[in-house]
Amino acid sequence: MQFLKRMITLYPRNHIIIASTFACLIGLVLLVAPSEEVSAKRDSLPLQLALPEQADSISTAPEAPTAKVAKENETDKSFDLTDWKTVEVKPGDNLTTLFKRAGLTARDVHEISSAGMRLDKQDSLKKLFPGEKIAFLIENDQLSKLRRVKNPLESIEFVRSESGYKFTKLTRAPEIHTRFVSATLESSLFLAGQKAGLSQKLIMELANVFGGVIDFIYDPRKGDSFNILFEEKFLDGKKIGTGEILSAQFVNRGSTHTAIRYVDSHGDVGHYSREGVSMRKAFLRAPLDFTRISSGFNPRRKHPIHKKIRAHRGIDYAAPRGTPVFAAGDGRIVASGYSKANGKFVFINHGEQYTTKYLHLHMRAVKKGQRVKQGQIIGQVGSTGYATGPHLHYEFLVNGVHRNPRTILDKLPKAKSIPHDEKQRFTEHAELMLAKVEAHQHILAFNE
Repeated sequence: MQFLKRMITLYPRNHIIIASTFACLIGLVLLVAPSEEVSAKRDSLPLQLALPEQADSISTAPEAPTAKVAKENETDKSFDLTDWKTVEVKPGDNLTTLFKRAGLTARDVHEISSAGMRLDKQDSLKKLFPGEKIAFLIENDQLSKLRRVKNPLESIEFVRSESGYKFTKLTRAPEIHTRFVSATLESSLFLAGQKAGLSQKLIMELANVFGGVIDFIYDPRKGDSFNILFEEKFLDGKKIGTGEILSAQFVNRGSTHTAIRYVDSHGDVGHYSREGVSMRKAFLRAPLDFTRISSGFNPRRKHPIHKKIRAHRGIDYAAPRGTPVFAAGDGRIVASGYSKANGKFVFINHGEQYTTKYLHLHMRAVKKGQRVKQGQIIGQVGSTGYATGPHLHYEFLVNGVHRNPRTILDKLPKAKSIPHDEKQRFTEHAELMLAKVEAHQHILAFNE
């Protein structure tokens, strides 16, 4: 009691209130029963209270893997390559050059290749990728074992036996921790994410989560903010990559968009709003990995080449040549060709009502009649046809009539929602995720 009295007298009342609220939230997170999805993973709620250097991008870093976990990994000798001779695959390498570098013969190559014939194509030794490692265990001047290390978690091992080499697939399970990052935009989501320490892959995944509700070139404004709760993977105490985005929020012009990852009872995965509405819409707001947009929808636009007023019934996304162009929605390719005005183009039918067109491509990656999924690469940005520079000209038609891609999506049918029989399960999971986000936000507020 004396300690509590001293705390009350030493610290300001608002600090005491924040600390109490934070303690209650931690208790809430620990008491709420996790859903099936969360129970399979090891979540950490870090208590790192040090103030980050950047005021506009703050994160609560994950706990380092515990000493107990590290010790268990150290005793797992099956992945120890200390006594092996390891060579890294370089461009142009094949089994013969790798075996020669290890001091082995063509006969060794033949014996291993014969065993590898029974492997699936993705595991076969015929197609190796730069950066992979091939490890050789040579005992008594003879190849005893060979291991293809595809990545830190997956290897293929060949072991010599009396009847030849036999192979085994080796896998490791990483430690899964959660990390929370919050940032404020100065110019773009990409730059804000980079400044907050997020990888380019994770930033693009975040943009894809909100790709049906936010156009990340037109909509964001300075002062917008986002936060993201995501998984990080650790192996032997070292971070090896990121996992799933568990929850994310984007505040755009005062409106908050929330996305929560949910695995339903059938195993299907998706991100949903807190009300249970799917974040995946029928069409993407922007059909490419863009850098900037050169001109918006304007039916009275003066054509840059002909210098005449012509209907510019679409939107131009200026981007470097070679930028991937995505299918805005699921559909079937009804045209993939070339014309003098449009250059290389792709047209997609999305059911009977909707058509999207992609013009001035550098290259096309699909053929007429092919079915495509939303987000699938259908070509690359170029400047073919009547184009003054690299850009994608994108059109959206409803029943054959051009509509403004910037506004038409808000008038289309709403996205599907969580079915009634899943609603209670989703609600419990969503409450858990949002409680975790709120706890992290209080940690950041306490730091400030």
